[in-house]
Amino acid sequence: MAYLSQKLRCHQGLTLIEIVIAMAILAVLATAIVPMAEVTVQRTKELELRRSLRTIRSALDAYKADYDKAVEEKKIIVTIGDTGYPEELETLIEGDDWGGLYEQNRRYLRRIPTDPFDRDDEGWGLRAYADEHDSTVWGGQDIYDVYSQSDKLGLDGTPYSSW
Repeated sequence: MAYLSQKLRCHQGLTLIEIVIAMAILAVLATAIVPMAEVTVQRTKELELRRSLRTIRSALDAYKADYDKAVEEKKIIVTIGDTGYPEELETLIEGDDWGGLYEQNRRYLRRIPTDPFDRDDEGWGLRAYADEHDSTVWGGQDIYDVYSQSDKLGLDGTPYSSW
């Protein structure tokens, strides 16, 4: 009995086979986790893209609503061809007082949100009010809508440029 307990005390480390099996299990787990992590990163970027598009589009709508209100209250004079949408995105940051409708410039954004899928610093794709709903060429008159210029597909299979 003493011989058996002494033999067990000397044999407390891991064998080479046990280490190889443990490493194989870890490798299988790692190959399963890496793709899940990539999908999680892409999903997070998609959420950020949706949030950015919603923020800019809401600001454009608020700008147009204030334009319409200023026209209705005769604070500004409408010119031919004027749609009421801003001519550039920076106008949403600078704001407008709408001919005295507000005491000071009403700002619609603190900053222009970025496109998380924009790798080439192209910025947002712009559409004018007169452009087609899926146009990829901006007419230049005003900014009615924005879209991502990424050519990648979302997790649902739709291109980000169609969001």
